Amino acid sequence: MDSSAISEIDYDAGRAKLLVRFVSGERYVYVGVPGEIHRSFVEAESKGRFFQSKIRDRYPFNRLDS
Repeated sequence: MDSSAISEIDYDAGRAKLLVRFVSGERYVYVGVPGEIHRSFVEAESKGRFFQSKIRDRYPFNRLDS
């Protein structure tokens, strides 16, 4: 993945859960994320900017153990 902040994006469509792994190794799961947001995130030119404007602080999340 070509991003300086995000190293992995995964999505569970059945549960509308978005997994984001940052280059620091931290992993977070965001709940209630629509499929169209996931698709737009994957296709975004700047993953970090998209995350900041469309995902962060907009969906409930949990930090996962590394």
